[in-house]
Amino acid sequence: MSAPLIQAKGVSVAMNGHLALQHVDMEVRPGEIITVVGPNGSGKTTLLRALIGAVPLKQGQVTRAEGLRVGYVPQALSIDPTLPLTVTRFLSLPVRRDAAARAQALTQAGAAGLEQRQMSELSGGQFQRVLLARALLEDPQLLVLDEPTTGLDQPGSAGFYRQIEALRAQTGCAVLMVSHELHVVMSASDRVICLNGHVCCHGAPDVVASAPEYRALFGSGTGGALALYRHDHDHHHHHDHDHEHDHA
Repeated sequence: MSAPLIQAKGVSVAMNGHLALQHVDMEVRPGEIITVVGPNGSGKTTLLRALIGAVPLKQGQVTRAEGLRVGYVPQALSIDPTLPLTVTRFLSLPVRRDAAARAQALTQAGAAGLEQRQMSELSGGQFQRVLLARALLEDPQLLVLDEPTTGLDQPGSAGFYRQIEALRAQTGCAVLMVSHELHVVMSASDRVICLNGHVCCHGAPDVVASAPEYRALFGSGTGGALALYRHDHDHHHHHDHDHEHDHA
């Protein structure tokens, strides 16, 4: 087994005087897609931030592979609509990139040809893909995405997650994402971590979906998610990636 890209051991984080995370153990290995799910306020964003070193730990440790390149896609980035900012200019913040690198990142993110567009004029889906392209400029070994499809409609979010799967196939990068969309978790992840301040359960999607802890958090909807996971899984075996009928 290759060494983990990132590993948390006994991680606790305090926010505003209460423990947002308690005793979390987890790791991300090269090339795997891991999704973190959990109710609002369960510490999902805090966990991502702890892993990339953006919040201090109260206890425990996070170990990152030496020289680990991380591409981070934030949950929601608000840009002043009155600010003239082209995609090209945005991709060159804070580090200037050459045109070839920008074009390649946009293509990989499914946003080819948007260079001259104003950020404020992009659709929600295009905006997310430009954020993704910016993260890809780091040539990441690990792509970290915090609820990347917030505000996108069903086809838009399904398309975005397919783009992530394609990227992993092309570049071999690992992916760690927070998602509130359970069907996505079932179809796209190698492993799922169910979080509620601590790790309630983790493992392969079908294992987690049938765990009582998961059902306690997500209720009766999980049966449908699991059914779709099986249905999607069959599709994957037939290499049929063109099914646009992703159900909610």
